[in-house]
Amino acid sequence: MFKSSFSKYLIAFVAIILISFLMLSGIVTSMIRNYSTEEKRQELESSSSFIANLIADQIEALAVADIFEFLELPAARSLVTAMLRLNPQVEIVILDETGRVLIHADDPEVWSPNMDNAFVSINITALSPMDAIDDVSMYSGDLGGYLSERSLTYLTKVEKGDILQGYVLAISSTILEDNLISMARRAVVNSSLWVMLAAVIAAYFITERLVNPLRKMTKAVREFGKGELSTRVVVSGKDEVAELGYAFNNMAESIQNLEKMRNSFLANISHDLRTPMTAIAGFIDSINSGAIPPEKHEYYLGIISSEVHRLSRLVSQLLDVSRLESGDRKFVFSNFDVAEMARIILISFEKKIEEKRLEVEFIADEDKMIAVGDTDAIHQVLYNLCHNAIKFAHEGGRFIIRIERCEVKKIKVSVLDDGECLVGEDKERVFDRFYKTDKSRGLDKNGVGLGL
Repeated sequence: MFKSSFSKYLIAFVAIILISFLMLSGIVTSMIRNYSTEEKRQELESSSSFIANLIADQIEALAVADIFEFLELPAARSLVTAMLRLNPQVEIVILDETGRVLIHADDPEVWSPNMDNAFVSINITALSPMDAIDDVSMYSGDLGGYLSERSLTYLTKVEKGDILQGYVLAISSTILEDNLISMARRAVVNSSLWVMLAAVIAAYFITERLVNPLRKMTKAVREFGKGELSTRVVVSGKDEVAELGYAFNNMAESIQNLEKMRNSFLANISHDLRTPMTAIAGFIDSINSGAIPPEKHEYYLGIISSEVHRLSRLVSQLLDVSRLESGDRKFVFSNFDVAEMARIILISFEKKIEEKRLEVEFIADEDKMIAVGDTDAIHQVLYNLCHNAIKFAHEGGRFIIRIERCEVKKIKVSVLDDGECLVGEDKERVFDRFYKTDKSRGLDKNGVGLGL
C-alpha cells in the first residue's frame, strides 16, 4: 500500500503538516495561557494586596482585637463591602486564619459571628503545594469544589503585627481564557485540515509530475531491453528528471549507433575474411587439381602468403581491441627516439609511396628526439596514421611528417596529406571503432575501422 512514490510523498506531506500544526497549536495555546495567567496574576495580586493592607491598617488604626471585631463595626463592613465590589472581574473572599469564609462580594451578609455552623470553610493548605502559607500564594483550580468552575486564585495574608488575622482570597474565572484557547485550537485544526487537503492535492500533482516521466522511462527501458533500440522518451523541462531523460536518450542513441557499427563491422569482417579465404582456397584447389601449371606455383603461393598475412593482421587487430576493452593490454614505458621510429615507418611505406608518386617531406627539430612511452603502442598509432594518410592522399600529392617540440617536455608529431578532409559527422566519429567513412569500400577495401 505504501510502496508507491505517491503514497510516500503523501504520508510525508501529511506527517510534516500534522506535526507542524501540533507544535503551532501548543505554542499558541501556551502563549495565550501564559499571557492570560500573568495578566490575571497581576490583577488578583493588586486587588487582594490592596484589601489585605486596607484591613490590616484599619485593624491597627481602630485598635480592635482581631478581624472578627473589625467586621462587627458597621462602618468597617460597609467599607470592606465597597472594596470587595470595586473590580467586577475579581471576586474577593475574606477568610479567618482557619480558612472559614467571613465575607465575600456576592453575599456580604454570609458572616454571622453567632452561628459557628453557618461558616463555609476552604482548605487553606490546598492553595499551596506547601503546608506553610507564605505572604501570597497562586492557585489554579476549583478549591476542592468550593468554586463552580475552574478559576485562578490569589491568597494574601492579613496580619496585625506578627499575628495572623486572616486571609484575603482573590478569585478570577478562567472560562474566557479557556474559551479563547478552545477557539484557537479549533482554528488551528480547521487550518490544518485545509492545509492538509491542499497538501494532498499538491502532492498528487508534484508526484505525478515526477513519477509520470519515470513510468515512461521504465516502459522505455523494458522495450529497450527487448531489443527495440529506437525507443526514446519525450523530455520536457530542465529539472533532474529531464536530465535523466536526456541521459537515457543519449545512452539509447549511443547503443543504437554502436549496434549499427557492429552490424556493419560483422558485414565488413565477413567480407574481409571471406575474400582472402576464398582466394586461398581457390588457388590451393587449382594447384592440387593441376589447373595451375607448376611454373606458376611460386607466383600463386606468393599471393596465398600475402592473403594469409592479411588474415593474420586482421585477427591481430581484433585481438588488440579485445585486450584493450578487457584491460589486459598493459603499457610498458621506456625511452625511445621518435624521429628514428618515424623514419623506419616511412621506409616501410616506400613501395606504396612510389606507387602513388607522393612528394614526401620529413621535418624534425632534431635528429634524435627522445620521448618516454610504450614503444609498441606509439609505433602502432604512428603507423596507422601514416597508412591512412598515404591511402587517402591524392595521386602525386604531398605526404608530410613533422616532429617538433611544442612545450616543455612535450613532443608533437603531425602526419599530413592533401586528401579529402573529413567534415560533419565523419569528423566527429573518426575515432569510433568500426566506423568507416567510405561505405562503398571504394578506397578502403582492407580496413575495418579499427586503426585509429
